Amino acid sequence: MTEMPAYKKKDFVSDQEVRWCPGCGDYAILSSVQMAMTKIGRKKEDICFVSGIGCSSRFPYYMNTYGMHTIHGRAPGFASGLKCANPDLEVWMITGDGDGLSIGGNHLIHAIRRNMNINIILFNNEIYGLTKGQYSPTTKVGLVTKSSPYGSLDRAFHPANLILGAGSTFFARTIDTDPKHMAETFLAASRHQGCSFIEVFQNCIIFNDKVHDASTNRATRDDHTVRLEHGKPLIFGKEKNKGIVMNGVTPEVVTLGEGGVSEDKLLVHDEKSDFLASILCNMKGPDYPTPLGVLRAVEDGVYDDAMTAQIDAVKEKKGPGSMDALLNSGETWQVK
Repeated sequence: MTEMPAYKKKDFVSDQEVRWCPGCGDYAILSSVQMAMTKIGRKKEDICFVSGIGCSSRFPYYMNTYGMHTIHGRAPGFASGLKCANPDLEVWMITGDGDGLSIGGNHLIHAIRRNMNINIILFNNEIYGLTKGQYSPTTKVGLVTKSSPYGSLDRAFHPANLILGAGSTFFARTIDTDPKHMAETFLAASRHQGCSFIEVFQNCIIFNDKVHDASTNRATRDDHTVRLEHGKPLIFGKEKNKGIVMNGVTPEVVTLGEGGVSEDKLLVHDEKSDFLASILCNMKGPDYPTPLGVLRAVEDGVYDDAMTAQIDAVKEKKGPGSMDALLNSGETWQVK
């Protein structure tokens, strides 16, 4: 057995100049991914990053691994094909809210539905950054942009609802201002067998600055987010004195110590519960804290494993097959 190299972060830093705007949240995401790659237990030659089009999609150039910069919205197809061709690869797909949820929306939901064993990171800044500030599928109603000068009329996608609706076996959310939490989330995604989807709240300092400020600003995020840990109660706030209880089927924010509320009455996170995942993905500000961490992680059949097993079974029954014989089978004719 070949011994695993002891990687440091610099081993995953490529020789390419990183070309994002100063202050962009992408830098922090890149750094956290590079750090996470040192801990996943894979050789960098066995790791591949695939991207579509957008600011986020420059990512493969900056990783000292194999990579593919593909076409707009079609990264899920490339990533799926790559994983099917070489199931032993660790495949990561990088996309943004425009690339992944607009032109690539159909491709994305089917990669998730099939439960391909790939890891997808969606950079969500709620704007088109590379093409200079048009509204995207996650842009809030009313936002004035270059393509909505009187305010966007489109109802926004809430990625959590879309991804869970597509049947994702792993959905997590993290923020670009917390490198440690990002790295931990990426590691959890890598360990999961099946399609792992991570939404990162990412800031576009040029075209949509402070879009996630309440959730990402160090001064406010403790009061506006709740960190999820499997088996632990939902507690949040700077003083760790607020929590979530269930009032029937509706979550309710409470203050510990008031009205007889104690920690043992709080909602306990269970990443295996579909019911709880549905509740959490619909918790949004300002009424609720935004859940961060792993919302759902369940086991189900993995597409590439099933495909490999099916191919092996057919080969055992019918032999390895012949492309020439296949092309000349059935009804054939000659064109003169």
